[in-house]
Amino acid sequence: MKYNLILSAAALCVSTVAYGQTAVITAANDPALNPTNAEVFTPVPNVVTPAKTFGNAPSDAIVLFNGKNLDEWVSTKDQSPAKWKIAGDALTVDKSTGDIRTKRDFGSFQLHIEWKVPADITGEGQSRGNSGIFLSSRYEIQVLDTYNNDNKTYVNGMAGSIYREAIPLVNPAKKAGEWNAYDIAYTAPQFNEDGTLKTAARVTIFFNGVMVQNNEAIEGATATDTKHVYAKHGPAPIVLQSHGDKSAPISFRNIWIRE
Repeated sequence: MKYNLILSAAALCVSTVAYGQTAVITAANDPALNPTNAEVFTPVPNVVTPAKTFGNAPSDAIVLFNGKNLDEWVSTKDQSPAKWKIAGDALTVDKSTGDIRTKRDFGSFQLHIEWKVPADITGEGQSRGNSGIFLSSRYEIQVLDTYNNDNKTYVNGMAGSIYREAIPLVNPAKKAGEWNAYDIAYTAPQFNEDGTLKTAARVTIFFNGVMVQNNEAIEGATATDTKHVYAKHGPAPIVLQSHGDKSAPISFRNIWIRE
């Protein structure tokens, strides 16, 4: 009988460890027993209220364009008020006025931006609905009509690419006339005091809800005829490109950012 009681007690102990909280509590009280899996209670994350409609701005976002005005934007040429055209809830590129940039500077951030190539788009390759979103004013995420891979171009220059660097993992682009969405998580680069690069910028991109760049390192500032290299900088604006091709201008909407 005494032997059976000992076995029963041992079984109960195993059951408590396997199915209860005893082992975790013990580890929390004595981290030496389980130093990587102890319970912690601080810091408590801030509460953020998500948008009721997916893709709209959560409670802690800075709204950069809500369809009403361009108060958050200026011309990159002379910092005068941005002159692109607003119709309905959309902002359409005015190629005669050049690029626009945010008034504010940003370091690392989460950016949501939607874009649409006109349904009647013409041209081919890089001359078909071309634009770009420049992170820190210098690292371009390409915008282009590449629906169904019908528009032939170099693959590190298609929609969802880090321009002339990283090919998108897949191509989830919608056809011309339909809205696309980018959700971009960007980590700004860090530099040493002497200006040399300490850590490269990195970017993760969801394109219409599909991951196309996964924590990809950016090689340097975007250029078309030279190697991409870094030059020391701090927080900087986001730039939307007015591309010089002859195709009809694209549109943007629902732009917000979380620092």
